[in-house]
Amino acid sequence: MRQPTEARGTAASAGAASAAEPDAHARADRLERMLGDPCDPAGPVGLRALLEAGRDGVRCAAGEAVLDDFGLGAEFVPRDRGGRLERADGLAAVLAAVFRRDLALGFGHGMTSLFAASPVWAAGSERQREAVAGLLLGGGRAAIVHHALAHGNSLLRGEVTATRRAAGRGFVLDGRKEAVMNADRAGMFTVYARAAAAAQGPGGLSVLLLDRDTFDRDGFDRDGSARFTGLRPTDGLRGGYTGGLELQGRTVPEESLVGHEGQGMRLALQTFQLSRALIPAALVAGSDTVLRTAVAAAARQAPNGIGDRFGGLLAGVFADLLLCDSLAQSALRALHLTPHSAHLTSATVKYLVPDLLRDGLEELAQILGTAGPDGELGAAQLRKLLRDAPAAGLGHAGTAACQAVLVPQLPRLAARSWFTAPEPPHALWTAGAALPPLDLGGLAVAGGDDTLAAALVHAARRVRDRGATGPYGPVLSRLVTAFVTELGLLRDRLRLLAPDGRPVAPGPAVYSLTDRYVLVAAAGAALATWERRGGTDCFASHPSWLVLALLRLARRLGLTGLPEPSPAVVERVGGEALARWRTGRSYDLRAAPLCGERP
Repeated sequence: MRQPTEARGTAASAGAASAAEPDAHARADRLERMLGDPCDPAGPVGLRALLEAGRDGVRCAAGEAVLDDFGLGAEFVPRDRGGRLERADGLAAVLAAVFRRDLALGFGHGMTSLFAASPVWAAGSERQREAVAGLLLGGGRAAIVHHALAHGNSLLRGEVTATRRAAGRGFVLDGRKEAVMNADRAGMFTVYARAAAAAQGPGGLSVLLLDRDTFDRDGFDRDGSARFTGLRPTDGLRGGYTGGLELQGRTVPEESLVGHEGQGMRLALQTFQLSRALIPAALVAGSDTVLRTAVAAAARQAPNGIGDRFGGLLAGVFADLLLCDSLAQSALRALHLTPHSAHLTSATVKYLVPDLLRDGLEELAQILGTAGPDGELGAAQLRKLLRDAPAAGLGHAGTAACQAVLVPQLPRLAARSWFTAPEPPHALWTAGAALPPLDLGGLAVAGGDDTLAAALVHAARRVRDRGATGPYGPVLSRLVTAFVTELGLLRDRLRLLAPDGRPVAPGPAVYSLTDRYVLVAAAGAALATWERRGGTDCFASHPSWLVLALLRLARRLGLTGLPEPSPAVVERVGGEALARWRTGRSYDLRAAPLCGERP
């Protein structure tokens, strides 16, 4: 496989950057500074410029130039291939600087390339890995051509079929995809193709890696068997170019096959675990900016604080962001630490986090919609994020895919894992803990214990054993007891549906139990994260945000007998939200330093 034209220019200095700056947080902070103040109205990569690019459906050239200077492609290449990719949570920290400004910039410039490269890192040949690494390190892009899914949006609509030629002479591709991000400039295409003669099923899907030299430079190949069909506007991620791709009898060589024939579904299930963990982290970063603009608007209306009118609302959304970040971080570390069950963690996180954040954004609209000019920019950013988030997560198809992972396995987990599984590794919840190498090809696609439920059970036992001490002790003890009780009720209901722990047919009953389960699992992630923060962070280790986040989860579950958040809890969390705005720190567990306005 030849190295594509796009990768042959000036190579990025990924190796030198990796050696000089191995810490992902240091790189994240450097990228934040390079991108500049997002609230500067004249900033080339400011929110206004990015909003205009999204409105016009064009890429933000200034933003892409900064990411090129930074060498973002190296973040998607494993370190042993000359890149910087070592740990998934570190990658998320770097990308957060981009996603705080614009999901379309992050997906169009980078995340799409990562998703296209992931099957190659998992199962590609040495030659394929070398070619993809060369492309990304040289500043090129890769595109992914998804297989069709039921209920799919434009990114998933349509399918490519592959017909094997005789005597190992490769494949003939046919089909049309309406929306392929970066179709106009990708140096390589990772194509999920279904065997033309195969029925729908896991064994009929293969992955093929095509370089752009498959096509002529004007978008048509000589015999007309492959062509790009032009821009396809989408509802979300408008600032990331999506174009159509049509293949008619296009022959590709045998060496294009990634892994072995029929391995495509397994590769999808393995590599989607990474995307399902990264997308919630991206949404947390995007919501961070909207919360920041809402805090700023509220603070300007009440110079001595954020006021009684909006204090509870802002504190609640901030607590939700911390809970969602605890879920995202645990899913990212699970890829390294619990590869046998990371598919459960990532599906749970991807299933829940977008809904929690969407509800929080809609709450913030109450502030931004009444703030006049002070809330104008934030309101526009909120509307854009609400449009972009479903596209980033593949909309209903993404939710259905997560259900397809969880629903069949819940009866087994209830019968054989809940209340009996050992405690997960503490490093799952510990920032900066050492992690084993990321091995996408080693991820299981079924089985394993439920680490989030186990975290809840074991951490709750310690909370109860310590006793209800301090001002937050009684309510925290009641909360963890309520969530453990709910887990027990879920186990009993699932045993009624499936006494032997076997999968049950999808339907309203099991879907309802799944909706309740992910909320209980979220409580486990938040509780374990709070425990493991220790004394390293005076706010993240304080129980106020945990109590508020758990109370909000309990309200979603309809649990009764629990108190409303106390004024002390709201004041502590709301005060931290105001302090982070004033000192320029992010609204996630890391509290990263940010570029931006100061009061």
